[in-house]
Amino acid sequence: MTATAHHCDVLIIGSGAAGMTTALKLPGTTRIAMLCKDNMTEGSTYYAQGGVAAVLDEYDTVDSHTEDTLVAGAGLCHRDVVQYTIERSSDAIRWLIELGVRFDTEQQPDGSNSYHLTREGGHSHRRVIHAADATGREIAEALNSKVLQRDNVEVHERYTAVELITADRIGQPGTHCVGAYALNLATGAVEVFHAGAVVIATGGASKVYLYTSNPDTASGDGIALAWRAGCRVANMEFNQFHPTCLYHPEAQTFLVTEALRGEGAHLILPDGSRFMHRFDERGELAPRDIVARAIDHEMKRLGCDCVYLDISHKPAEFIKQHFPTIYMRCLELSIDITQVPIPIVPAAHYTCGGIMVDKQGQTDITNLYAVGEATFTGLHGANRMASNSLLECIVFASAAAADMARKRPGPAEVEIPAWDESQVTDSDEDVIISHNWDELRRFMWDYVGIVRTNKRLQRARRRVQLLQQEITEYYSNYRIGNDLLELRNLTLVAELIIRSAIARKESRGLHFTLDYPDTLADSEDTILVPPNFG
Repeated sequence: MTATAHHCDVLIIGSGAAGMTTALKLPGTTRIAMLCKDNMTEGSTYYAQGGVAAVLDEYDTVDSHTEDTLVAGAGLCHRDVVQYTIERSSDAIRWLIELGVRFDTEQQPDGSNSYHLTREGGHSHRRVIHAADATGREIAEALNSKVLQRDNVEVHERYTAVELITADRIGQPGTHCVGAYALNLATGAVEVFHAGAVVIATGGASKVYLYTSNPDTASGDGIALAWRAGCRVANMEFNQFHPTCLYHPEAQTFLVTEALRGEGAHLILPDGSRFMHRFDERGELAPRDIVARAIDHEMKRLGCDCVYLDISHKPAEFIKQHFPTIYMRCLELSIDITQVPIPIVPAAHYTCGGIMVDKQGQTDITNLYAVGEATFTGLHGANRMASNSLLECIVFASAAAADMARKRPGPAEVEIPAWDESQVTDSDEDVIISHNWDELRRFMWDYVGIVRTNKRLQRARRRVQLLQQEITEYYSNYRIGNDLLELRNLTLVAELIIRSAIARKESRGLHFTLDYPDTLADSEDTILVPPNFG
């Protein structure tokens, strides 16, 4: 049977803010194919609550936003990249507003309306523009609506990328990217996408941990794809754990936005006492790494399952107006946040490292771009400051689209062989996948979590090596499915995280190890180079 083949100028893998922005910023004459693992809006963007950090107020400045980002990044941010991003922040917000994103407004004393800006941890000013506590949903729906209106974009829902295709892999001269193999989840068939340029916009890898605020799609696919193709990755040891996720057996991955603390919510212990002042003079508004470690410390010290976030001292109408999503979700679980505190725990939230790219989103491989959380741009350093992530998506997707528009990529005119399934069979041992999946996420949580040690990291490395052997054997003998692909990708990403954590002989930002508790005077990015690099 002949495999289905698709031809496009640009293939975008992923449909979050980064992927959809790339599609909208490319010229209308560019033929675009977009792969979505689920539906178009199912990704981390849709679930982002807080907002977008940008210089929008007359009292705020690019220099102030830059310095706050550098401080939060614990000495590892690239200053030029930080400035590059923040200088473009107001333009990014104007573009979103022009698309129809409805950010919250407030009435001024003179009767005029202006956009409401909130403040989050690490920020010295109110500079986070938002749509109540569902900013990501508002942005995702606006972008989605515009993408669907574009005649040049062909959306393929329920497709997951299997491998990138480079010229040398198919016996052609050069190492440039010419497309990708993708699994059609509806039919189970692997299809070929010929493309002049490929954009990875797949998001992060927080699903590698047992507890995460991310949706099920955050399985590190793009990072694994790029590494196997020959791209370097950097700073994979810096995994941000959001300090406040709802602790409830029915809540699963429900995030409690940092904006609550920005509006005066207190972190308290089961006895009602506050504790953040003992860890940082900024209290609840300290950067996320400090807050997450403080909560983790108190939970272990007291042996309690959670701590609490209390905003009940604020007027009930204020809470309902500013945090309607959180209010309603908690109320569904019989928690009235206008009356009682919210039980919370930290959870894996954001991958600060990723595929190395330049300011145009170009990777180490010609014609392969990457944008959004899957990347390492140098913006976040050792700890991402709150609400800089959506900004990064818009700025770097715009730059990548502009670079591709200049180069005008056409479809790759090379012969790409169909995916070979002649040597594989259907599996009758899927229990192996579910068992290994659970084992991976549990040992990553226990050994490579908020607080690390050499012994824990070495233990994790041995476990991941055994899993990789089993997965390689399984992948070679059985037909692939989404669970196997995600497990294969996450296991590879876990290895990259562990290797990076072992390499860093200090504690900095999100990487805290009891064996090296001090921060070195000088530090560099952790760069890993794949065997097939160059």
